[in-house]
Amino acid sequence: MRRLFPVTDETAARDSGGAPGTAGAEGGDREWALEELAAAYAYPSGSGPAGPEPWLRANMVSTLDGAAQHDGRSQPISSAADMRIFGTLRALADAVVVGAETVRQEGYRPARAREDFAALREAAGQGPAPAIAVVSASLDLDFSLPLFTSPLVPTLVLTGAAAAPDRIAAAEKAGAQVVIAGDGMGVDPARAVRALAERGLYRLLTEGGPRLLGQLVAAGVLDELCLTVSPMLTAGDAQRIAGGPPVAVPRRFELTSLLEEAGFLFSRYRRT
Repeated sequence: MRRLFPVTDETAARDSGGAPGTAGAEGGDREWALEELAAAYAYPSGSGPAGPEPWLRANMVSTLDGAAQHDGRSQPISSAADMRIFGTLRALADAVVVGAETVRQEGYRPARAREDFAALREAAGQGPAPAIAVVSASLDLDFSLPLFTSPLVPTLVLTGAAAAPDRIAAAEKAGAQVVIAGDGMGVDPARAVRALAERGLYRLLTEGGPRLLGQLVAAGVLDELCLTVSPMLTAGDAQRIAGGPPVAVPRRFELTSLLEEAGFLFSRYRRT
């Protein structure tokens, strides 16, 4: 892996194995250690007047022609380096926010504790693994899955106040913690972020899917996008990384980091 942006003499020399000032961004390629990836993707450390403020980042992958999935899953357009970053972003998060459809399609399992990140999480005051927070209006979920019955950290289910009481009861019976984050059937994205922050979950990561990411974008609550650009073409009618109605005015983000490995680009954008 190599850093393409931002580049300094120091980072260029490190990537090339030479002395400062001896190489540019095209310096030698190598696999980054997990500690380096964790530093590259560290969450902002700032707090507001009332204390820590939530920061919501998304991690998505897209082909060159804009497909976020192939045959309904993201794995076919991913890579080993993409999965290393995927694991790193999870290890840095307090909670992983994911849509119900993605849980069903991707076969979500509980987040696991990773020894490589144990000291880092302990130093940050985090538990052994991030909580998974599933966003679902209908609660049409299989609550017998390990995601709900045997997670290391209790799974959260974000839903609206009008959700069916029997489905709420089924979720709670399985061991999930139900969080009401909307007045009707659906979930209010801003309210969901606040509800997680009230539980001490400030470092938030969403892995989609496209429908959920579109809702977060439309609500203006997304702070950062980590986008992997896969050097593949799929054609077809696969979803983009964000779906739903368009926003009235496009949201402007700025590039803060760009890494590359084996033709895959790993970009990091923050809201301006």
